[in-house]
Amino acid sequence: MTRRIERAMALLRRGDMNVTEVCFEVGCSSLGTFSTRFTELVGVPPSVYRERAAAATAGMPPCVAQRVTRPVRNREAPVAVAP
Repeated sequence: MTRRIERAMALLRRGDMNVTEVCFEVGCSSLGTFSTRFTELVGVPPSVYRERAAAATAGMPPCVAQRVTRPVRNREAPVAVAP
């Protein structure tokens, strides 16, 4: 599933597909399960990631962007605490 999420992150960074299309493109059959697992690994829902990723990786070569944005393996993403 981590590989699917990595691929989904790359597709979402491109910005030409919506979350549902990405979900099915990476081989998931349930949008709900995909979104839940994506959020657990990345720390934000796929729709939020898509909005933020374009600006965060602008001008960065794809190979570097993939390395920098790789999800945490076998652990959940740290939970952000609101001030």
